[in-house]
Amino acid sequence: MRKKQLGVSLGGLMFGAAIFIVLAMLGMKMGPSYLEFFAIKKAVTAIAQEKSTSSVIEIRRTFDNRATIDDISTVKGADLEITKDGGELIISTHYRREIPLVANVGVYIDFRAVSKE
Repeated sequence: MRKKQLGVSLGGLMFGAAIFIVLAMLGMKMGPSYLEFFAIKKAVTAIAQEKSTSSVIEIRRTFDNRATIDDISTVKGADLEITKDGGELIISTHYRREIPLVANVGVYIDFRAVSKE
């Protein structure tokens, strides 16, 4: 009595490996952009929660100092939108990243970091 064989064929294995490789490449190309976004969001939120920063120039300078430490190169202090809602300070920035993938194919990602959600 022969049992029915279970398993993955060579074609199925190669197809699964190709999908895994494409997803891994996307992750490796897009990962640094998301890491930088989270660093920007963290810096913007921390600056907005500080009570010692009072002027717009001081807020921009503080962000530039944090950007130097956190290796943020996409957004500068001059790119920040600084407003007040009631008595609360709101800092935001909006930017777009283009990530080239293969030949003339790429991905555009719009990022928006706001200190208050």
